[in-house]
Amino acid sequence: MKLIEEVRLLRRGRDWRGRAPAPRSAQPWSVSPPPRAFPTDWARTPAAIAARKVVFDGVLRTLTWSQTRPEIHGADILDELRGPVVFVANHASHLDTPLILGSLPVRLRRRVAVAAAADYFFDARWRAVATALTFNAFPIERRGAGNSLDLATELIKDGWSLLIYPEGTRSTDGFARRFRMGASLLCRELDVPAVPLVLRGTYQAMPRGGFWPKKGRPVVSVRYGRPLVPGEDESTSAFNARLEDAVGRLWVEHDEGWWASLHATERRRAPRGPDASEWRRKWEATRPQAPSTRHNRIWRRK
Repeated sequence: MKLIEEVRLLRRGRDWRGRAPAPRSAQPWSVSPPPRAFPTDWARTPAAIAARKVVFDGVLRTLTWSQTRPEIHGADILDELRGPVVFVANHASHLDTPLILGSLPVRLRRRVAVAAAADYFFDARWRAVATALTFNAFPIERRGAGNSLDLATELIKDGWSLLIYPEGTRSTDGFARRFRMGASLLCRELDVPAVPLVLRGTYQAMPRGGFWPKKGRPVVSVRYGRPLVPGEDESTSAFNARLEDAVGRLWVEHDEGWWASLHATERRRAPRGPDASEWRRKWEATRPQAPSTRHNRIWRRK
């Protein structure tokens, strides 16, 4: 009889002493609902676009250009762009987005949506509103695609170009990481070109953890490359590698010139930085950028 009673207790979820194995505060397990994405459609309405013209063009771009010395290379390539494209860049600083958007012609800047980390820029409502309004940003999940690619697809189909940082986060030492495949997948699935570009000097001007450019108006540069179109039978990984290689060529072009970038080996093209300790990599990445205008003169007087 005692054994039967114990079996009955176990069936009711209690041990031989009649106590429940789980604490009273325990709640039954249930599937957590997926996080609800912050809506950003309002940021692309005529009223928001007019407000962004004041906030970005009138304040943020002016402030960025006054605190740094931007140099824009390859701007003539932008004249050829028609229709939506995906701008792909390395990422090292909060200066990157204002510099890229500020360097674009108005006709392109007005039609660019920026992919921003959902767990950072959209974790608080005030920051989400400010980010969406200022940069026309939309949330993208860094851990798992979620609905991010669906939203990005809708934006491209609606005629919006995208700015995506395939590394997924800002560099901790100024050098680039491996590219994730989200941008390449969008280009291949929707048959839109990718425009590679490289930012240099932004880590030195305002590294991760900083919220204001350093004194002295440091030199920063944005260098655009030719648009890349996925091949008919090209896989996503192959196109991603080609896109990453194009960014690497622009990196070498900034340091050594156009001719050297064409003949650089694959190891030199990859902007991975020196194989050294973290402090040495950061020291190398914070080397001040020299203005390039003095080197643009082909004919020089002796």
